[in-house]
Amino acid sequence: MLDTHARKYVQPSIEHTSKWLTKRGLTPNQVTVIAFIIGISAGVLYGFGLPIIAVLALWLSGFLDAVDGTMARMTQPSGFGTVMDITFDRVVEISIILGIAYVHPEMLWPLLLLSVSIIFSMTIFLTVGAVSDKQGVKSFYYQAGLAERSEGFILFSIMMLFPSILLWSTLAFFFVELYTGLQRFMEAKRILS
Repeated sequence: MLDTHARKYVQPSIEHTSKWLTKRGLTPNQVTVIAFIIGISAGVLYGFGLPIIAVLALWLSGFLDAVDGTMARMTQPSGFGTVMDITFDRVVEISIILGIAYVHPEMLWPLLLLSVSIIFSMTIFLTVGAVSDKQGVKSFYYQAGLAERSEGFILFSIMMLFPSILLWSTLAFFFVELYTGLQRFMEAKRILS
């Protein structure tokens, strides 16, 4: 929801950074890899007991993840770049979940439920993107929903910064993802029938 409706407010800084990195010779795929490395480090940093630095790394990786897409649209988008971007996004999420599970092993079942809801929502998202005739500014049809990347980062940040409410924030994230998956499923029924 935030990625769809609030992007216009941060897009100028994303475009400025995209132009700056392009002038320095970086490619969109190189920025994707940099964002990926920073993103997976967030889970590791959390595991080492550095939640604030982990959250900062997560958000920096998310910013660079938006920058790489803008760079690709400014230069030459590639199908493989899209595959890397989506795959690396999921691995970053897994890194955060594993970092939290390492620090809070008593949370394994709620974190497993959260993982299942992310898989459910992303399966619908990717399948609709693959079979839909519609196409947006990305290289596939982007299904907006209640939980997009920014909402996930907000919820992951709450989970990492406020361990006293970890169970409730994890369950809230689970229900938001589940709702998003169902929302996307119903939209798929409407646009693909």
